[in-house]
Amino acid sequence: MRYQQSDPDVRLMLRVKEDDVNAFTDLMRKYQPRLIRLMHTLGPRHDLAEDLMQETFMRVYRARKSYVPGAKFSTWLFTIAGNVARNANRSVGRRQEVNEVDAPKTPDTPSGAQLLASKAIDASGLMPNRLAEGVERAELVRAAVSTLGERQRMALMLSRFENMSYIEIAEAMGLTTKAVKSLLSRARVNLREILEPYVDSGLLKQEDDQ
Repeated sequence: MRYQQSDPDVRLMLRVKEDDVNAFTDLMRKYQPRLIRLMHTLGPRHDLAEDLMQETFMRVYRARKSYVPGAKFSTWLFTIAGNVARNANRSVGRRQEVNEVDAPKTPDTPSGAQLLASKAIDASGLMPNRLAEGVERAELVRAAVSTLGERQRMALMLSRFENMSYIEIAEAMGLTTKAVKSLLSRARVNLREILEPYVDSGLLKQEDDQ
């Protein structure tokens, strides 16, 4: 229970354990936007992000009676969120496999680079020569992140946007700190490779893939 005294969210969760609805509302209010952002990256589709956020909180509430503080609350929460996202990806993936059985690839099937470009353009609603501008540039980077493997995406999100330490990420993902460092290193290398054509063309600055 090393975090019980230092982490106010652990104290809130202990109140939730005692069926304090107000404490649960406070936790939802604090973490809702962060979970939606995470699910936008980890989930199978953007339009499912809010549903996956709600499913995460439902699991938190169902698990309240068995909750035992042993890590930061955010680490415990993101562990649950990662499981929810993985289940959603498997479910959607199985449906896609069924739908694609009779739809083999053709010479016109877009490459990974083409999919990345079209995804960014669709998200921005603008032509490629406008992608250098603020929001559109961010969309391109987000599209690139979405092409990473599931574990690389989660490690990157927890590191970059949640400012979690290697130890905390390792706890949330059930990995060693060495494995987390390796995941983050590969994620950054992969992002640089994916975004290099856009950096070379001037559409992105070098720091955008860091």
